[in-house]
Parts: sequence; C-alpha cells; structure tokens
Amino acid sequence: MICAFCKQEINIDPPVSRNDVCPGCGRDIRCCKNCAFYDPSAYNECKEVMADRIVDKERANFCDYFRLKDDSSPLPAGNDRVKEAKAKLEALFKKK
Repeated sequence: MICAFCKQEINIDPPVSRNDVCPGCGRDIRCCKNCAFYDPSAYNECKEVMADRIVDKERANFCDYFRLKDDSSPLPAGNDRVKEAKAKLEALFKKK
C-alpha cells in the first residue's frame, strides 16, 4: 500500500493493528485516510454506509470496516450492497 501522508510504499500484511505506524512518517496506518472506503466526497467521507462516523480521519480508530487502500483493486464487496439496493428500489418503483 501507499501511505496517504508521505506517499511511501509500505509492505504490511492484514490485519492491521491500531498501533501500526508508517515507517516513513510515523503516522497511524489504521486510519480513514488509508482505508479503501475513504472518499472526501461521500457522506461522512466514507463509502461504507454502515460504518460509524469517525471525526478525526488521520488518527487510528476501531472501525470494523477498515480495509487497507490498494490502488490496484476495486472497493471491497460492501459497496456492491449499495448498488444492489439501488437496483431493487429502481425496479420496485419502475413505471409500467
């Protein structure tokens, strides 16, 4: 993964501990800004709709939905639930 703060490549295997820090800048790895669900344009800056609101996006937290950001792969399956729900709603209210 690439650190969101210093842009240094970090080799770390999941699960990421709340105490893990980037060897380059010393910042917390398990924080919102290093998560695959982090999106500044989304509600609460998180694409995972079930996640609790985290105020400080740059500090370690206990979010159950945390996934290391990996630029080479799409978001985890949690985002598929949102698409599936929207498709069902559209089908339900579709004009005949």
